Amino acid sequence: MRCALLAIDSALGASTDQESGQTILGGASEAHLDQTVSAIREAYGVVADVGALGVAYRETIGRSARITYVHKRQAGGSGEFAFVTILFEPAKPNVGYRFHNLVEADTVPAALIAGVEQGLLETKEQGLLAGFPVIDFEASLVDARYHDIDSTPHAFELAARGAFRQLAEEACPLLLEPIMKVEVVIPEDHIGDVIMDLNRRRGMIQGTAQRDGAEVIIAMVPLSHMLSYANTLRPMTHGRAQFTMCYDHYERVPRARHPDPDPDLFPPAAAMRA
Repeated sequence: MRCALLAIDSALGASTDQESGQTILGGASEAHLDQTVSAIREAYGVVADVGALGVAYRETIGRSARITYVHKRQAGGSGEFAFVTILFEPAKPNVGYRFHNLVEADTVPAALIAGVEQGLLETKEQGLLAGFPVIDFEASLVDARYHDIDSTPHAFELAARGAFRQLAEEACPLLLEPIMKVEVVIPEDHIGDVIMDLNRRRGMIQGTAQRDGAEVIIAMVPLSHMLSYANTLRPMTHGRAQFTMCYDHYERVPRARHPDPDPDLFPPAAAMRA
């Protein structure tokens, strides 16, 4: 169905957002998109649930935490054993994630260390607050102990997972939101109204400039406040303004504005956990 629509209408674009699992439909205008959705419903009998773009939040940790975790299990014959101490520390913005092995060489088999790293890699994608990937932190394995028979890479992977989950209580996890660089090109007589509206959207005005006889406002605005912005900008400027936006960076969400972590109310988080 998607290929057929794109072949018929060259102004139409469609993609799947890997963060939220949503299908993103792009077109020449909102009227164009409304017509396309109506055509999909009528021609193909599709029940299309149309809504706002899901915001791809991230999470990070607000303070350092040194976590010791012991994974021990005995069932019949051989058991499972892994002991790890991991130091988790906040990192600078845009660092992502870094793992450091500080255990003395040759004291713990490399395969067990790899199990720790694998456990952290997978668990950090599940988040600490609302199911979003955790970024901008460093994890240093400072101590590890093993048993010649009962220790396996899988046991150390489970120990790393357990240590990471304790960060929810000990590392003051924080929610991060995507900040967009927004440029609004407008006639001079509407500049005040547009700046006031951007301020109401928690926007930070970076400056103004002139371009081809028009005023250009440059601002950093949270993506969550830019959804359906065109619907506000058009009547405010009598259709004489246009804007562009692109991702710039992630920034901490004020705690008073944290979205509800309930997966039923926070579908992007639930989509990424699936």
